[in-house]
Amino acid sequence: GLPTYAFQRERYWPEPSAVGAQAGPAGSFDEVETRFWEAVEHEDLTALADTIGLADVPDEFGTVLPVLSSWRTRSREDSALAGLRYRVDWRPTVVPDAALDGTWLLVIETGDADDDAGVGDALRAAGAEVVRLAVDAARPDRHDLAARLRASADAVTGGITGVVHVAGPHAGLPVQLALVQALGDAEIGAPLWCLTRGAVAVNAGDRITHPEHAQLWGFGQVAALEHPKRWGGLIDLPTDQDAWNPARLVAVLAGVTGEDQVAVRGGRVLGRRLARAGHAEQVAPAWTPSRPGTVLVTGGTGALGAAVARWLADRGVAHLLLTGRRGSQAPGTAELLADLEAKGTRVTVTQCDVSDREAVAELLASVPADLPLTGVVHAAGAPQSELVEHTGPEAVADVTGGKVRGAAHLHALTTDTDTYADLELFVVFSSIAATWGSGGQALYAAGNAYLDALVRTRRDRGLAGTSVAWGPWAGSGMAATGEAEEFLLRRGLTPLDPRLATAALAQAVDGGESALTVADVDWARFTPVFTSGRPSPLLGELPEAVRALTVEVPDGDEGGTGLRDRLATLSAGERPAELGRLIRRTLTLVLRYAPDEQIDDSRAFSDLGFDSLTAVEFRDLLARECGQPLPATLVFDHPTPAALADHLHRTLPGTTPVTDVGPLIGALDALEAVVAGNPPDELSKARLTVRLQAFLDTWTAAGPAGRNTRTARMPDTADEAVADRIATTDDDDELINLIREQLGDGPAD
Repeated sequence: GLPTYAFQRERYWPEPSAVGAQAGPAGSFDEVETRFWEAVEHEDLTALADTIGLADVPDEFGTVLPVLSSWRTRSREDSALAGLRYRVDWRPTVVPDAALDGTWLLVIETGDADDDAGVGDALRAAGAEVVRLAVDAARPDRHDLAARLRASADAVTGGITGVVHVAGPHAGLPVQLALVQALGDAEIGAPLWCLTRGAVAVNAGDRITHPEHAQLWGFGQVAALEHPKRWGGLIDLPTDQDAWNPARLVAVLAGVTGEDQVAVRGGRVLGRRLARAGHAEQVAPAWTPSRPGTVLVTGGTGALGAAVARWLADRGVAHLLLTGRRGSQAPGTAELLADLEAKGTRVTVTQCDVSDREAVAELLASVPADLPLTGVVHAAGAPQSELVEHTGPEAVADVTGGKVRGAAHLHALTTDTDTYADLELFVVFSSIAATWGSGGQALYAAGNAYLDALVRTRRDRGLAGTSVAWGPWAGSGMAATGEAEEFLLRRGLTPLDPRLATAALAQAVDGGESALTVADVDWARFTPVFTSGRPSPLLGELPEAVRALTVEVPDGDEGGTGLRDRLATLSAGERPAELGRLIRRTLTLVLRYAPDEQIDDSRAFSDLGFDSLTAVEFRDLLARECGQPLPATLVFDHPTPAALADHLHRTLPGTTPVTDVGPLIGALDALEAVVAGNPPDELSKARLTVRLQAFLDTWTAAGPAGRNTRTARMPDTADEAVADRIATTDDDDELINLIREQLGDGPAD
């Protein structure tokens, strides 16, 4: 064996493993089948004939084999793509009646102060006190807002119970950003709910009337990940105030539905759900240009845009207009041009800031008259990596500009005139950050959610539109290689092969799909991390995600039985210390600390280097030691090792110490002294007797089997009701009859 490092007792050398799998019997069906398909895929006639036992190769094989090989390749690719395709559905949810209490803060944006969509009336009708707070929609100030929030909280008894932000006509994203930050600054723990109008469409007949409001949905999903306790949820109301039931809104705000992303339509509440899209259905021949023309690709010199440009050239596009912030100076542009021209496609590379409407208009005017614009692919966008807490107001325009304004300009300028009325393609590149959220990308998610909504509005008008929300791409795409890729893999996201991603795009276009999410997700790894801070109803119907949240606990001494056996030998004072040692050992493993490194029990888990991934790993290891499932939110609910040890001491089966009965005995002694010092009359004595007997019946029936010395009957609800009547009635005749019934003497004459 190889030596350990000097002065260490830990091995860092990988253990050798057996090479290759155990082979099956020679000539087994699996082996023959494998050789058969290998021969087909390589179009090797000789190997194919040998595999199926033919001495001579029939002439027909030369014709059939390429067709079979192509079918095999397409089938394998289609199967792989089916595992990457997701869609968003809306499911009706059960809505119990509910009421609200306490004081609710209703945040209205200036310019919209007289229009809260009837939300204020709904809150008051449900029993809430409502305090209105108007915020400058154009320039919301975080610090001023925090001061006003503190004043509002101080002015009401019991503080603020909940906060509702009604989005105004100008999308309200800056207000939402400032509000999330200011609530934290003001130390207000009430959940923040964001109400939009016409931001989502729940079925084919529903319409998105305010695609700008969709930005708040993208932002809100990230806010929920970064501030799980501060964030309440997202609720979309229809534009028509008479088309929804206020009681349904109240039920969601009260938390009785368990939903945090809903649309209220009429008397129904529909929850947002992620589902598999399955195999693509090609309803028409594969798309190819109907005539010679130009396709504009924004971000066309970036990694994603370049992949799309090559695909468009393969589909026969005559002219590609590639634009980006750096134009022809972007890395790899010369190689891209050579590839495209070799495919017979004319290429123009230019520089353009698509967030500038005039620049976009000039770009469109530059399209050659003999090759009119036939398609747009909007792949431009600025990535973001900044927590909501640290995001400045200027970042809203910087991050969303290329995505939101660029798409809006392209949409408006190609639909305002008849010149572009027959666009065959209008493809936008969205992100999984808009589909289910991604920490550190709140504004990026907001911009991409707008793209999804914009495409839906185009489709409702009968215009071309396809939105693909991508997971990270491999290579030089949105996911870099090296440490960034390792970071993604540990969290269950495998960067997409650009070739496979392009094939998924082709499927979406060929199949006429309007919205699709494409990502390679290991749900077993991704789900526990994603839900470590709060549950996600969005994933509640995805079977792989549901299975991932079930922690298997081993049976036998290697699991919780061993721990409980150890704890059983310890006194009540020693048990928390043993649990503390277990927690520290687990921390050492998860955080890769040296074995002898000291861990302060009073130090917060967040200060020890925990993130969502390590929180889940820690939970899983500890659950196996304890022999029972533990919540993924463990380190968030109990923020220090000492607090967690105390929690486990109080909740693990077999660890709770015997109750000290001293205070109970003292209470009985005090009762005896009161009775001795002030003897009750016969009627009062009868009352006390019945009351005490009811207590003894409950006490003895709940004890260990065989120790009930008086009765094996647990008093039922009717018995308890009679005892309550005896203790409270002022009618002497009724009281005497009730007592006699309870003591078995029968009613009085």
